[in-house]
Amino acid sequence: MTDSSPRDTVRQNTVEQNTVEQAPVKRDILVTSALPYANGSIHLGHMVEYVQTDIWVRFQRMRGHNAVWVWADDAHGTPIMLRAQKLGIEPQALIDDMKAEHESDFLDFQLSFDNFHTTHSDENRECVELIYSRLKEAGHIVSRTIEQLYDPQADMFLPDRFVRGKCPNCSAEEQYGDNCENCSSTYDATDLIDPVSVVSGASPIKKDSEQFFFKLDNFESMLREWTRGDQLQPEISNKLQEWFDGGLKDWDISRNKPYWGFEIPDAPGKYFYVWLDAPIGYMGSHKNLLKGDNSEFDKYWNPDSSAELVHFIGKDIAYFHTLFWPAVLDGAGFRKPTAVYCHGFLTVDGAKMSKSRGTFIKARTYLDHLQPDYLRYYYAAKLNNKVEDIDLNLEDFVARVNSDLVGKVVNIASRCAGFISSRFDGKLASALPDNDLFESSVAAGDSIADAYENREYSRAIREIIAQADKANQFIAEHAPWTLIKEDGRQQEVHEICSLGIVLFRNLVIYLKPVLPAIAEQTEEFLNTPNLQWTDSKTALYGHAINKFKPMIKRIESEKIEAIVAASKEDLDAEAALSAGGEAANGELANDPISEEIDYEQFAKVDLRVATIVAAEHVKGADKLLQLTLDLGGERRNVFAGIKSAYEPEQLVGRQTVMVANLKPRKMRFGLSEGMVLAAGPGGSELFVLSPDQGANAGMRVK
Repeated sequence: MTDSSPRDTVRQNTVEQNTVEQAPVKRDILVTSALPYANGSIHLGHMVEYVQTDIWVRFQRMRGHNAVWVWADDAHGTPIMLRAQKLGIEPQALIDDMKAEHESDFLDFQLSFDNFHTTHSDENRECVELIYSRLKEAGHIVSRTIEQLYDPQADMFLPDRFVRGKCPNCSAEEQYGDNCENCSSTYDATDLIDPVSVVSGASPIKKDSEQFFFKLDNFESMLREWTRGDQLQPEISNKLQEWFDGGLKDWDISRNKPYWGFEIPDAPGKYFYVWLDAPIGYMGSHKNLLKGDNSEFDKYWNPDSSAELVHFIGKDIAYFHTLFWPAVLDGAGFRKPTAVYCHGFLTVDGAKMSKSRGTFIKARTYLDHLQPDYLRYYYAAKLNNKVEDIDLNLEDFVARVNSDLVGKVVNIASRCAGFISSRFDGKLASALPDNDLFESSVAAGDSIADAYENREYSRAIREIIAQADKANQFIAEHAPWTLIKEDGRQQEVHEICSLGIVLFRNLVIYLKPVLPAIAEQTEEFLNTPNLQWTDSKTALYGHAINKFKPMIKRIESEKIEAIVAASKEDLDAEAALSAGGEAANGELANDPISEEIDYEQFAKVDLRVATIVAAEHVKGADKLLQLTLDLGGERRNVFAGIKSAYEPEQLVGRQTVMVANLKPRKMRFGLSEGMVLAAGPGGSELFVLSPDQGANAGMRVK
């Protein structure tokens, strides 16, 4: 409802007319994020990019554009194969489990993607084979015999990341077979000094192998022009010139078996390198979303497409997305990206994320303690359109969220809503006491929109909070809680509080891309469903609102302490210390014998026979079972990393051997009061040690 007074009617009509005149042309935008690898859990470093993408997509939709967000799990490569072997499962089971875990984390972080697929899909295979055939037919694929490193013990060719040695450029030790983390030089794995196989620890040998190569230099002229356009940030464009100066090299796009991926159709035993099919996974996910609508697919991927293709990625994979990917697309007859937006890395408390310090925080660990809007807001307050690292300072995180969201934004509604509900029948006033303040809020929308469009989220947040400060100052100066006690000031209080609610609504409209949960609560509170960007231009007059409910709580320091502690304990769980160390998971199965100890040291270990009287899964733990052990009248609780080998019901009633005098260890899931002994190569081949028949619970093992 709106007031029918001539003054307000004229003002509203003017705003609506301007909205029509300035309405942008509707854009079709296909947006992607970098593919998370299906080999581990999502952590807060990953979430920087995904939150950045989600904010931009939500903003575009609020502006009336058709923004479609597709991505997928990166599900191929040797690491997937080897991890599945260690777990004693098939690669398909591993990538299925990880996809379900990833998608659950993303949904709980309020990410608004349209489709999250997997690169191990029929749609992606179709796209990969089509692109490969087109590139080969056009003469962009060649084969030749090269020397590669081969592990004679594991009987396999070694991918770049499965060999380590000294950098051939700076002699830094423990470098991977493709690039040096110390001096940033790139090289072939065969150039490493004193290489060692990560798989077996053996010294690899050189062995001839036929491989397929993509001739990147065929596209040098196009790439030189494309990388100097508006598609890339200046920092990335300048960095890429180093690759041109060194000469574009042919790109090895094939791998030998054994390899987890798509086999090359005309080359039995050869597989597409994961970095060929990973970006093509954007196309595969889009196909999966469209369910066979080829005309809609062509609308976005044809060379003459008027739609936009926008990639959000980390700076570490810029090389693949800004040289290989546009060249592959161009060579196969598809359109090139409209933009590739790179971001920096995340540090926590000024340092690289650390498991030992508890700052290597998984997305799920965060979600177990705090709501996602807090972190979404903090990331937005830090992000800009440059390729810069951002820092999650945990103390500043608490202070900023409590100050800005609780103390400034939501505080406006909580200060004003009570008066509207209790004194004015839940309806806003039919006029505002300060149109200049409202118009200032409306005018700020254009600059805030420009900041979102250009990914300057930190600028958008600064301008939004500046508007919140103005609103809070107005309310504080007029003090409706004091005026309400004075006779004849009721209407004044009504208008002051109504303006406060209207300003709060505009703040939430501007923050909706960042804070979807709070925006949803606001829409319900104000009876204004599905708020759009242009709604900020029109005030609510005489509008009925619902009773205000608390939307957000202050972050208490105990919550941060719990997250850090849980992250440390996650590390303990990963190591499965309560079950005999990492050997329980196969990590140390082939390691040499540890440093010798003397008899006196060993004699301190109290090994006892125990009966397993109860066993159950541990919620939130990938590798642990919770065991209740009877030591002959005394019961102990132990967390054991044997989940990959046993179901709980298989263990109940069995006898085993435990370390009875191990100091209890506080873990995320509870107190572990000992260690169960287990041995084996890992995965399903892990065996709990058991005594001979006749042993009694509590008996000392000698």
